[in-house]
Amino acid sequence: MYDLAIIGGGPAGYVAAENAGANGMKVILFEKRELGGVCLNEGCIPTKTLLYSAKMYDHAQGGKKYGVTAENVTYDYKKIADRKTKVVRKLVAGIKMKMEHNNIEVVRGNAFIKSGDTESIIIECNNENYTAAKLLICTGSEAFIPPIQGIENNDAILTNREALALTAIPESIIIVGGGVIGMEFASIYNSLGIPVKIVEMQSEILGNTDKEISGMLRSIYSKKGVEFNLGCKVTAIDGHTLHYIDPEGNNQSIEADKILISVGRRPVVEGYGLENIAVEVNRGVKVNSYMQTTMPNVYAAGDVTGFSLLAHTASREGEVAINHMLGIADEMKYNAIPGVVYTNPEVSSVGITEEEAIEKGIGYKISKLPMTYAGRFVAENEGITGLCKIIVTDDNKVIGAHILGNTSSEFICAACIAITHGLGIEELRRTVFPHPTACEILKEAVFEL
Repeated sequence: MYDLAIIGGGPAGYVAAENAGANGMKVILFEKRELGGVCLNEGCIPTKTLLYSAKMYDHAQGGKKYGVTAENVTYDYKKIADRKTKVVRKLVAGIKMKMEHNNIEVVRGNAFIKSGDTESIIIECNNENYTAAKLLICTGSEAFIPPIQGIENNDAILTNREALALTAIPESIIIVGGGVIGMEFASIYNSLGIPVKIVEMQSEILGNTDKEISGMLRSIYSKKGVEFNLGCKVTAIDGHTLHYIDPEGNNQSIEADKILISVGRRPVVEGYGLENIAVEVNRGVKVNSYMQTTMPNVYAAGDVTGFSLLAHTASREGEVAINHMLGIADEMKYNAIPGVVYTNPEVSSVGITEEEAIEKGIGYKISKLPMTYAGRFVAENEGITGLCKIIVTDDNKVIGAHILGNTSSEFICAACIAITHGLGIEELRRTVFPHPTACEILKEAVFEL
C-alpha cells in the first residue's frame, strides 16, 4: 500500500509529491499527459515564452527612442514556436528528475477511483489496481467552451491548447474573452503585427482586476491597434464570422482568420470516479483550510477546488495538504494571492481592490503614484507612465497593491509579504530598497500616505 496517491501531475500534484517524498512518504503519482500539467505544457510557460519573443520584437522595433536603430527587423514564428517547445521540454525533464530524486513512482495513464473509505482508496490505471492510505486530487481545470451556435467542428476555432500548438501565426484573430488569457494572447499577436479584435461580455477587461488599472491597459492596447468590443454577447459563429449583440442591442458581425475562445476555465471533476467516494463537489471539490475534502483521508489542491485557478495557488495548496498529512501546523489563506497579466506592460495585483473595499464596507486609504517616480523605470521605459496603487486600512495595514508597469511581476511579492504578515506602512518605510530599481515605487507610494 502507498501512503499517498496523487491524481494529476500539475503544479499542485508534483509539488505535493516532491514534498511528501522528501518527508519519507511512499507516493504514487498518476498523470495522463505530461508532468507539469496545463500550466507548464499548455498555459503559463509556453505563453510566457511566446510573450518574451513578442516583447523582444517590440524592443527591436522600438529601439530608436533609446538611441539604437535596427533595420529590416523580422521574426520567424516557426522558430518562436520551436523555442517554446524546447523550453517546455526542458522544464518537464526537470520535474521528472525531481520525482526520481524523491522516489516518486509516476504512472502515465487515466487514473480512476474505484472505491474508498477512511482507511484506504483503490485506484485503477492501465488495468492495474493501486491502494493508498490517502488521496490527493489535483486534476486541474479545462477551458470552458460556451454553448455558442457554430462553435463545434469549426476549423477556425481555437482554445489556448490549439493556439499554443500553432507553428504558423494567424493572419488575423478574434478573441472571445478579455480576461487574463485573452489579453496575453492579444499582446502576443498585436506585437507580431496581427490584427486583433476582442469581444468581451463585461464592461471592462480583466474581470476583477482594479478597474483603473484595467482601463489604463485597455487604453494602451487600443492605441496599439487592438479593437475592443465591450459589453457584447456572442450569439453565433458561422465559419470565420462571429455574430454578437452590442450594448445597444444591435446585431453585429466581424470576421477573422481564427477565433480564440477564452472565456475562462472550469474544474475537472468528472471522468475519474469522484462519484465512488464520499467527496462533496460544488463548483469544484469542496475543501477546508487544510485542503481536506469531506473524506478525512482525501484531499484536493489546485484548480479542481474551483477557488483560485492559478498555478502558484495550486503549489501552495499542495504544500498545505502535505503538511496537514504530516501533522505540521499549516493552513491555506487566500488574502495575499498575487495575479499577473504578462502583457507589455505587465499588470500585477495582490489583495483587495478599491472596488472590493467599497463593496465590503472596509475603511481604507489609497496612494497612487506614476511608475515614473522610480528612476530605473524611467531609464528603461521611454514614453510610458504606468501606475502603482497601494491600499491600506484606516490603521495603515497594507491590504492591496495594484501595479501597471514592466517588471512589476518581479516585485509584487514584496506587497504579498506585507499583506501575509500584516505589515503596515511604517515597516515598508523603514525597509531599505535597492536603488535604482522599479520596486522602489512601493516605498515611494507608502510615503505618500
